[in-house]
Amino acid sequence: MTADAFDPANVGLRSWVNGEPRQDSRTSDMIFGCAEIVRDLSQYMQLEPGDVISTGTPEGVAVSGRFDYLKPGDVVEVEIDGLGRQRQTFRAWEG
Repeated sequence: MTADAFDPANVGLRSWVNGEPRQDSRTSDMIFGCAEIVRDLSQYMQLEPGDVISTGTPEGVAVSGRFDYLKPGDVVEVEIDGLGRQRQTFRAWEG
């Protein structure tokens, strides 16, 4: 995908936990826009190609009380329009 074909200000975001839909929103619904986050963050650190910025998530998280917190063995999938889907299986921390 080329940069001109991708509008970070209006991208679909979805997540599932163990196959159950949890989140379905767009970056346009975020409190702080992507450009604003990058601008502010770059005042404190040098951003490099490939850097990932965790911006938080839309509604549908456990703190809302509607869903359980993640536990070992849970499978979380996240998808961003135009970028694809990734899948992680959560494990207990062994430290």
